[in-house]
Amino acid sequence: MYQLSDLICDKKSGSLKQIDAGNGQVYGVNDEGAIYTWNVNQWVQVPGSLTHVTVGPAGVWGVNSQNVIHKLVAGSWAQMSGFLNQIDAGGPQFVSGTNKSDDVVCLNRNAAIPAKEGSALPWINIPGKLKYYSCGTKSCWGVNSDDDIYFRTDVVTDSCVGTQWQQITGKLSMIEVSTEDSVYGVNSAGELYKRDGISCDNPTGTTWKKVAIQGVLVKHVSLDLGTVWLITKDGSILTCGQ
Repeated sequence: MYQLSDLICDKKSGSLKQIDAGNGQVYGVNDEGAIYTWNVNQWVQVPGSLTHVTVGPAGVWGVNSQNVIHKLVAGSWAQMSGFLNQIDAGGPQFVSGTNKSDDVVCLNRNAAIPAKEGSALPWINIPGKLKYYSCGTKSCWGVNSDDDIYFRTDVVTDSCVGTQWQQITGKLSMIEVSTEDSVYGVNSAGELYKRDGISCDNPTGTTWKKVAIQGVLVKHVSLDLGTVWLITKDGSILTCGQ
């Protein structure tokens, strides 16, 4: 057990390189591309191979080593149109992500929810360049190749594009928004940060609060239903209570 400044964490079995929690579910992938889901206090392997996986109101989606997009449909991975290297299903039933050129795209819920094998999906380009983009039910955040942080304004349920980028002070290498719209991020030094002061009246919050973890370097964070999931630099998996 790790005692953090604001969290108490337990180490889980296994090793992962990326993890995503949402809608009461948790999925992750390891260095070999194997896919796992957390079920009844244990990791259960899911058939297939992915480099990035996401779960949220829009379902379970992922991308493989060729950047091909897949969606879990009736227990099997269905290939979708388009290519991404990072994908997020945390928005209100829409999907978003970034490709290898750092282009940012999203898919509105009227296309994301019924999407199945062979669907020609109308991905919408969002102006700008990001390497990582994550949405909650009320907000979307991203980081670019320089680790600059951006908030996308006016993203709503039926229009995933939004209107403009608002730069937020700070530097992060990845960022995640929960379905409850809590925001956590990790910087290039492996330090974990939480965005404080987020509210309906102030969706961008006020300050970044560093969450000190003595002797632990983080490379990935996700959160859902009050639980923070961390992947450390060595691939260890931690669960922490907010």
